Amino acid sequence: MAEGPAPDATSDTAPDGRRRSGPGRVLIAVYGVFALAAGSRAGVQIATRFHEAPVAYLLSAFAAAVYIVATVTLARSGRTSYRIAVTSCTIELIGVVAVGTYSLADSAAFPDATVWSEYGNGYGFVPLVLPVIGLWWLRRVRHRTEVGETSGPG
Repeated sequence: MAEGPAPDATSDTAPDGRRRSGPGRVLIAVYGVFALAAGSRAGVQIATRFHEAPVAYLLSAFAAAVYIVATVTLARSGRTSYRIAVTSCTIELIGVVAVGTYSLADSAAFPDATVWSEYGNGYGFVPLVLPVIGLWWLRRVRHRTEVGETSGPG
């Protein structure tokens, strides 16, 4: 039985579900949970105690926004979504390393913890590991798609 052409990972409209299959589903679910957790936490803190630690609470809100963007773009196919997913995972990694390092170096600057404080210690270091896994998954899926595109008949 003849198969159609391999999906084009560079197309914004490609029906490429590779990012959403297998471990990709788990990754998207974890990002979704973190988006909800960080967003809820930041929302409550900003609404009720913003004056106590504005920088920490705004950083948690920013982390939530990054998690939302990562969740959505990991779940969508296409080149644009792929690039935005890579960018959001990279921003997350830079953020967790920078905020984690700064929170350890100057704990007085963070009177209350953020999602990324102490490299995500309050969340079992998942915020530190998650973008690394996300970037690895995106690279793996892209590589598999490129190999699939070049290894067809003809």
